[in-house]
Amino acid sequence: MIAKIVQGRGFRGAVSYILDKDNARLLYAEGVRLKDKKSISHSFVVQHKLNPNISKPVAHISLDFSVQDKKRLTDRFMVDVAQEYMEKMGYKDTQYIIVRHHDTDHPHIHLVINRIDDNGKRISDQNEKLRNVKICMELTKKHGLYIASGKENVKEHRLKEPDKTKYEIYHALQSAVSKCRNWQELKAELLKSGITTEFRNNGATDKIQGVRFGKNGYEFNGSKIDRAYSYSKISYQLQKNEKLQQVQINKSKQLTRQDNKTDISLGLESSSSIMGGLFDLMKPLPVYDENEVEFFRQEAKKLKKRKANQYRHRL
Repeated sequence: MIAKIVQGRGFRGAVSYILDKDNARLLYAEGVRLKDKKSISHSFVVQHKLNPNISKPVAHISLDFSVQDKKRLTDRFMVDVAQEYMEKMGYKDTQYIIVRHHDTDHPHIHLVINRIDDNGKRISDQNEKLRNVKICMELTKKHGLYIASGKENVKEHRLKEPDKTKYEIYHALQSAVSKCRNWQELKAELLKSGITTEFRNNGATDKIQGVRFGKNGYEFNGSKIDRAYSYSKISYQLQKNEKLQQVQINKSKQLTRQDNKTDISLGLESSSSIMGGLFDLMKPLPVYDENEVEFFRQEAKKLKKRKANQYRHRL
């Protein structure tokens, strides 16, 4: 949730602006007659006359919520948050109206508040902008609302130069920094979008202390584009990217080595089986030789005859 505060001189213009929008809906009112716009404005003017020397009695505030919270933002919830906001900001004992608009994607309400309270005293605006930021963040956290970066709320299509180019560089950095590993890669990636990169040294030394990005004839310090894109923070992110990629490479190599070991092991088993079969094939097989068979047959006959003769001599 963010709030934008505008001080004004006339109630009629503020009331007409917030009630004349298409589908505008008055959600709540305090201390004013509700017959029509004229009666509402007249009620504010009458109370202003209690302290007519105040030249800007109008507080026109828009409370903008994130589209992320759209389903939660009932009329009752928005009124409760608006009243809590006013209480913390010091808008007490005075007239106000709360109107909801539906002309943008993000839900928002408008408040017109009389800075002259019911007792004719002026409601202080001292340190109002600082208190506004602090209270908006406090209520956002308290109610669990979506916390958006400031740049998410910018209507970029309405920007003029040099802000238009500044946001083009911002988006290019968002994309490039997350995937580059060093400044050389980042410079090359940004150059594809027509963005130049220039380092700023510390005095006459070679020590780099900052970076500037340029496009369309405009140049911006990295930290001015966004605090996340100072030289030191970009360098830190690039180093993280390098380490992360190295870890991924090491894991990939380790898995490859494990796969290779498995392949070698399976290969050895397969080779052993194959070689075993080859060795079996290489063993000498019995060879049938007719001469050798006949030789053993004749030797057997001689042995048999010799034994027969020995037997006859004994007789």
